[in-house]
Amino acid sequence: MDPNTPVDTSDLYRDITGFAQSTPTWLQHLAEVWTEAGLLLFGVLFAAAWWRARRGESRAVAIAVLAPLGTAVAYVCSEVFKSLVDEERPCRAVAGAAASLVECPPVGDWSFPSNHSTIAGAAAVALVLTWRSLAWLTLPMAVLMAFSRVFVGVHYPHDVAFGLIFGALVAFLVVRIGTRPGTRVVGAMRTSSTGVVRWFAGPGAPAAHAPS
Repeated sequence: MDPNTPVDTSDLYRDITGFAQSTPTWLQHLAEVWTEAGLLLFGVLFAAAWWRARRGESRAVAIAVLAPLGTAVAYVCSEVFKSLVDEERPCRAVAGAAASLVECPPVGDWSFPSNHSTIAGAAAVALVLTWRSLAWLTLPMAVLMAFSRVFVGVHYPHDVAFGLIFGALVAFLVVRIGTRPGTRVVGAMRTSSTGVVRWFAGPGAPAAHAPS
């Protein structure tokens, strides 16, 4: 066991990777693809949420723009944690575990926390703040993406659990703290003389007509 590992979840790691080896090949391939495809899907949802918000209030646009920003901040913070903890990947450190389904990352690509899980947790919560009805989709997506990192054998369970919670917290704080100044910026952009800037900020909600 790596002495830099903050929590010992190696037994659970062995159980999950052992189960992964017993699953059908198609499911193993699906888990491998999902660890990366999920990130792309979150990117598509960010774009859709921003496009939807453009015709709403300035505050809605500000939140939609802050959502991917908060996710990026969470990722950077995750990288800082990695450099502080220096936890070896379980696919090298856990004796008696099943072989990982994907190639074990190189030495120096530390394990704690999981960047994928941090991004997933941040994106899921940020998108809910932007578009609440997406919760049924983004929250399960984040959990499945985190689990897939253990399933394919490249992270401990505690890596992904911390990543999910940490990412969600950072994104929530970034969006909440940035909403008020962001709203003012979007309001100013909507009155800009530059067409691209106005297009990015969106036309806003149509003005209500007074009754005749």
